[in-house]
Amino acid sequence: MRILYGVVGEGMGHATRSRVLLEELAKEHEVHIVVSGRAKDYLAKRFENVHGIWGFTIAYEGNSVKKWQTVLQNLSGAVKGWPQNVRQYFDLVEEFQPDVVVSDFESFSYFFARNHRLPVISVDNMQIINRAKHDASLLAGFEDDFEATRALVKSKLPGCFHYLVTTFFYPPVRKERTTLLPSILRPEILSAKSEPGEHLLVYQTSTTNTQLPEILKQSGLPCHIYGLRRDITEDVRDGNLLYRPFSEKGFIDDLRTARAVIAGGGYTLMSEAVYLHKPLLSLPVKGQFEQVLNALYLEKLGYGMYAPELTLERLRDFLQRVPGCQEALKGYEQDGNEKMLAALREQITRAAEYKGRWWEEGGPAEPSKA
Repeated sequence: MRILYGVVGEGMGHATRSRVLLEELAKEHEVHIVVSGRAKDYLAKRFENVHGIWGFTIAYEGNSVKKWQTVLQNLSGAVKGWPQNVRQYFDLVEEFQPDVVVSDFESFSYFFARNHRLPVISVDNMQIINRAKHDASLLAGFEDDFEATRALVKSKLPGCFHYLVTTFFYPPVRKERTTLLPSILRPEILSAKSEPGEHLLVYQTSTTNTQLPEILKQSGLPCHIYGLRRDITEDVRDGNLLYRPFSEKGFIDDLRTARAVIAGGGYTLMSEAVYLHKPLLSLPVKGQFEQVLNALYLEKLGYGMYAPELTLERLRDFLQRVPGCQEALKGYEQDGNEKMLAALREQITRAAEYKGRWWEEGGPAEPSKA
């Protein structure tokens, strides 16, 4: 079977989890991949038939989304990027005729599918915002942000053949053709042995978050920090702070032996910390409600703590909660990636039967629920 697989390039989480599924699909099918940003280089090192496209990017300042800069950045990128996307589109039409499309929150592959009447299988964590029901008490104070984000997610990939949603929390499903499944985990995480340690693993994607180091210094705890100093090629120590260049092996080793984790609200690292039973203090990027929702569920389950921003008082509060979080996390387990892979294979087989007619018979027919 021929599969077109689209991976959104903003952030590396989509690429790392897609890699896991692609490794299995490539053994069984002919697969072409469309991907943008840094994720393109990551996947191109591991797979053949990787097509680079232009994709949406986000500008940050501190730990917030810089909205106006994001708009300007993407307007400029679109002028240069759309011709490249058009070329990739016609190359795929001429050279590769897929039977099914799989999209990890990626639009190019989705519109390709619509134009060619192909069924799309959505595989990502974002669709839980729109396709599950969330308690009003959980969303209290965030109602406007939730509705705005839900509208965006709903418009991203409407009418897919099926939605496979990765998650470590399980609210009731409210829409048809939706399956909630355990997180997709890299083999390196699945094979990692969780051990107790003393250090805090700190991961910060925004290099402009300048207040973080001083607060961490005041904690007095050893902190292994990734992301803030992207220019370094070896460890740099500053008192109790150890700045580390990114290394997948080193990062996973620091994660599996950490006392706890301090990071944003991104789903991938959060799901890995949950799997390895590491309490996490989540500092979601301001302006990205999906990260806030992840953090709210993390705290509700007792796996960690949500904080809109880091202060010394909040850090001390979190450290006091760590033993209780460790106890709560003992109850979390999953059978590797087996459930997700089985569900994806099933949906690919079913979807292939609708090649050339899904958008006439299936996609638009889904009832709209408030």
